[in-house]
Amino acid sequence: MGKVLIITHSADNEAVTSVMDQISATGATPLRFNVDRYPIVTRLTSEFHGSRRQLLLEDGSGAYPLEDLTAVWYRRSYHIAEGLDQVLEKPYLTPAAGEIRRTLFGMLESLPCFQLERYSTYRRLDSKEEQLRLAVECGLLVPATCITNSPERLQAFMREVNGPIVAKMQSAFAIYQDGQEQVVFTSEIREDHLEQLPQLRFCPMTFQEKLPKALELRVNMVGTSIFAFSIDSQQQAGAETDWRKEGAALAIQWRPYDLPAEVAASLSRLMDRYGLNYGAIDLILTPDGKYYFLELNAAGEFFWLDKLCDGAISRQLAAVLTGSADRRTPLIH
Repeated sequence: MGKVLIITHSADNEAVTSVMDQISATGATPLRFNVDRYPIVTRLTSEFHGSRRQLLLEDGSGAYPLEDLTAVWYRRSYHIAEGLDQVLEKPYLTPAAGEIRRTLFGMLESLPCFQLERYSTYRRLDSKEEQLRLAVECGLLVPATCITNSPERLQAFMREVNGPIVAKMQSAFAIYQDGQEQVVFTSEIREDHLEQLPQLRFCPMTFQEKLPKALELRVNMVGTSIFAFSIDSQQQAGAETDWRKEGAALAIQWRPYDLPAEVAASLSRLMDRYGLNYGAIDLILTPDGKYYFLELNAAGEFFWLDKLCDGAISRQLAAVLTGSADRRTPLIH
């Protein structure tokens, strides 16, 4: 009935279990690959004998051939090679870590089966600049944006916008202080921040006009299906600029949302441009009824929204992975 490989890590949340259960319900076999256990615990072997290939995953609980995979769900690849620093001397860590990542991602890229999504596709989506360009080409509005490490260009941008500005990072940016992870959220630029403006030259940042919010939307695209939800983040103290700061407090306040047909069509065109079968898209609805595209995340979280629609997102993901639901045509690989 099919075998689906799920790339994730040991500490991932219940979304993985939910999708695995749905895959099993179809008669297919889900196989979980926790990358934090590779290579300390997990063994991965690829052999070529003429035209025949053998690919084997051994994780301590069994040995699993992978050459007969029918699909891959690249969910997460956090904490690869966790614990390697405890078994290798420091001079060997960097080259070994590089070889581990190249081997793992090279194996995934080589698989001829359906993938949601390929590692190379995720790397393409790292370009927020391309996302904004393609969003505009697909008919979506985007906030005025400046990505720079030039203090002078930022000052010119701020004069042009002539209104509130927010700053954000393009990556999952975090700072570790006293052993604690401090996530850098989207934040509004205040007057006292301007004193630090010269430091911008050392690290580029993304700056956007701060849009007034009637609602914030999270749209999950799965295959050709759309699951849209909204939240009034302005009613929760601390969530006005970035709702993720108060994500736990807001989790049960999200509501299903009917997207206008033209916005849904534009988002579908954007997914087509990338050849994506899953995407979590963030939008802002302004008080004057305009929808603005912020970001597309091909590994965006959905577990709290899945609970609001009785597991429909998990079911649709399983259906796409097992081939029982329509898939978007992937990019030529």
